[in-house]
Amino acid sequence: MSLKLPTQTGWAMRLASRLAIVTAFNLVCAIVVTWVVRFGGTFVENLVFSLCIGTLAWLLIDGTRQLLWGEGKPNGIGLAGIVVVALPIAQFLGHRLAMRLLGIPMEYMPDQSSHAIDILLFSILAGLTATWFFWTRGKMAYLVAAAEAEKARSAAVDKQATQAQLQLLQAQIEPHMLFNTLANLQGLITIDPPRAQQLLEQLIEYLRATLSSSRAEVTTLEREFALMDAYLGLMAVRMGRRLTWNLDLPPTLANAMIAPMLLQPLVENAIRHGLEPKVEGGHVEVRAQAEDGKLVIRVIDTGLGLEAGSQSGTRLGLSNIRERLLVLYGDEAALSLQPNEPCGAVSQLTMPMQS
Repeated sequence: MSLKLPTQTGWAMRLASRLAIVTAFNLVCAIVVTWVVRFGGTFVENLVFSLCIGTLAWLLIDGTRQLLWGEGKPNGIGLAGIVVVALPIAQFLGHRLAMRLLGIPMEYMPDQSSHAIDILLFSILAGLTATWFFWTRGKMAYLVAAAEAEKARSAAVDKQATQAQLQLLQAQIEPHMLFNTLANLQGLITIDPPRAQQLLEQLIEYLRATLSSSRAEVTTLEREFALMDAYLGLMAVRMGRRLTWNLDLPPTLANAMIAPMLLQPLVENAIRHGLEPKVEGGHVEVRAQAEDGKLVIRVIDTGLGLEAGSQSGTRLGLSNIRERLLVLYGDEAALSLQPNEPCGAVSQLTMPMQS
């Protein structure tokens, strides 16, 4: 029922709109016949005749059109044939219906019969004018509907292209990290089997966390932070005590929606170019906040700073994020980098709040 109701309501509204237009058109015809052309009876009599003939003509023409073509574009020759047949029938039946309603005997109507040819010609002219009006109106409605359909198809194609682009950009992230981890795992197998086992277990944990979100269009901030926790745990096996981290996610932002794999490149850059080359290592913090109605996520590290991170190796990840932000949010999102005090760097993501 919920699917049919809007269709029935829309059909009823269109019918009422067309009937109102026909009634107004018939009223104009009655005024023209009474005070401009000056034939027929009184204004009331002419109005009754106009309503009966005009409404019957509309019902015959538009009703047949609906049966044959529905709301689609009618065939021009077919519609002209319908008009040629419908107008005399509407004139004949409407004329008699009006006489019956006015109580005029069928065999006697002096004012109308004296101008029978004029009335017939006027009715045909009025019918053709009304038909042209509805034809033009229907054609415009058809063109508007076709334009809307084309717009919807174009939007669907754009969405598919956008999604494909996002998946392509996202796919650039994962192999790099996996190859590095597997290379480290291969080296540890021979020199430190227990640590290799720990790295393998942490890698499995990370892949399990990645599986549910990396191919999705959107994920929650809570799941993204869980993924970062698994990733940092994986990095901690490689760096040992040289790496510490903290994830700060307020409960009110846990269900905020975000595109997956936006944070990992920033955290990866902080470790690879900031903390890992530093002899004593350092600390990395991922912090989410709501500021001025927007979601702000900061990746703060105490590594070597922006100069070390300006190497060519960081450009792919950062440009990848900027492209994804542009595709997803346009000018409403941004990625900025700034120095951290006393050392390190701060990467900040700003994007619309979505829940």
